[in-house]
Order: sequence, then C-alpha cells, then structure tokens
Amino acid sequence: MSKHHIMQLIQSRIDTDGLRETGIAGVRLFRATTAVPCAPAVYESCVIAIVSGAKEAVLDGERYVYDSSRYMCCPTSMPVKAGTPTASPDNPLFGVIIALDQRVMSELALEMDHASNAIRADIGHASAQGIRLAQWDAAFTDALLRLLQLGDDETDIAVLGATRLRELYYAILKGEAGYFARRAFGPGNAIARSIAHVCSNLDAPVSIDDMAARAHMSRAAFHRKFKQATTMSPIQFVKSMRLNTAAMKIAGGITVNEAAMDVGYVSASQFSREFKRMYGQSPRQWSDTQVLAQGHDGRLTLP
Repeated sequence: MSKHHIMQLIQSRIDTDGLRETGIAGVRLFRATTAVPCAPAVYESCVIAIVSGAKEAVLDGERYVYDSSRYMCCPTSMPVKAGTPTASPDNPLFGVIIALDQRVMSELALEMDHASNAIRADIGHASAQGIRLAQWDAAFTDALLRLLQLGDDETDIAVLGATRLRELYYAILKGEAGYFARRAFGPGNAIARSIAHVCSNLDAPVSIDDMAARAHMSRAAFHRKFKQATTMSPIQFVKSMRLNTAAMKIAGGITVNEAAMDVGYVSASQFSREFKRMYGQSPRQWSDTQVLAQGHDGRLTLP
C-alpha cells in the first residue's frame, strides 16, 4: 500500500515528461512516456527508485533493468548507457532520484560500523560492482513515502527534510545494497575518493601513477582494487567518463569542439577517433542524431 501511495504522490506532482525538483535538496521526481534507447550518460552518486515502468542501464557490458520491485544504487559516479526502452503513454515511467550526500552517508556508515550487528553481510552477488540493484523492502518504502509526504510545504521541508532524508539513507545502508554502499562510503575508501577527484577534474591530465599516489597505493594494487570496485581499469574508466560526459554535453547543445575541450581532449582528431570507436558514430553524426531525436519525438534524457 505504501508503494501505491508513493505512486499517487509522484503522479500528482509531475504531469509532463522530464524532471521535477521537490524542494528537498537532491530529490527529484521524473516521468517518461517515450521509449528512449540506451545512450551515454553519467550516473552520479544516487539511488533511483521506479514506481511504474522500468529503466535500463549498461555498465561495461553488464545490463541492469530495474522497476518497482528493485531500486538502483550507484554510490560513486559511473559512466553508463541508460534509457527507457519500454516507456510509452500506455506504460509510463514514474520514479524518484535521490542524490547520496557523501558526508551524511559516510557519517551513517561509520555509526553503523560501530554499532554491533547493524550491518548484515552482503547476501549473494558479492562480485556486484559499480551498480547494485536492491529489493524494495518495507524500511526503504516507508522512509521514501515519509520523505515525499513533505510535499511542497517549505516549513515542513526546512524542519523535517534533512531528518527524513537521513532516515532514507539509513534504510538504504541497511537494505540489500547496504554492504555494497557501505564499502563506498566507509572510512578509508581511497577508490571512491579517487573517482570523485577524477570526475571533478575531467579536463586535467591524469595517469594511473597520479591516481595511485593520491590513493597511497602501489600502481599494481591500485589497478587491482579500482577494477574490483568499478569493473574497469582506471584508464578505461577515465576514458569512458570523459566520452560519456562529452556525449551528454553535445546532446545538450554545445559544439563538438567545446565538448572535447571541456573533458580534457587537446586533439580534436583523437577525440573523434575515440568517440567513434566507443559509440559507432562520429561526434558530428551523434550531434545530428540528437537534434533529430529531440526535434521529432520530444526525447528527454533522464539519469
């Protein structure tokens, strides 16, 4: 019943395709009624919960489909392909995106780490990396409902918003993806810090040696731990993050050359070669495809 109430709350607040701010920092509602094939995107640190329809994400060849039975947890920024391949007017997609605040999640992870028996062991899918799907449980559902019930009341949001968001974070850390998320936000996670630094400095030169030094690890140890955490080698991750970010910028209307420079490419020809190798189209072909898609079917890119 609580999930049905969440559905009603979302439907009552968003009547067009796209994203809608809730007034609670980092919490947005979304709707989609148009099928969109998977396209380059960047998942920031977030949880995405679907109450109607389904979304799809692909990370390093691994396909994740999540709907009203499973929410998606992505503790650190990840370069993915994402889409809404089954959305239609008869099968609309409704959901909510919750950004995960690094400070609050880390505080909770530390508190739970100190509390006896607070974190259950990760059951199954121990090798899940980068993205994790988790079953909607009662604690997550109830916490999300209580958060969304704040509505648009500025006083309620100001007084209760942070507390109820913290309650939802706690439900995530205790849920099926809890151990996975706790590893990302727990103390001493040098890989998560390395990812955050790379994502904040995509236009700067980067090398494995630099990344390993920031993590206070040997090159070999850093490479191994990075791949365990993300499924990709450090250099593959950086390249995917740069190209996905550039593709999103191009889809957003900036020029190919501007997008290339924004993500650290000094050679337009190298950017074009690597872009085509990854996506099967040149950047200009990709740009033309996006213009046609957005102009003819109202295509909207959702996280």
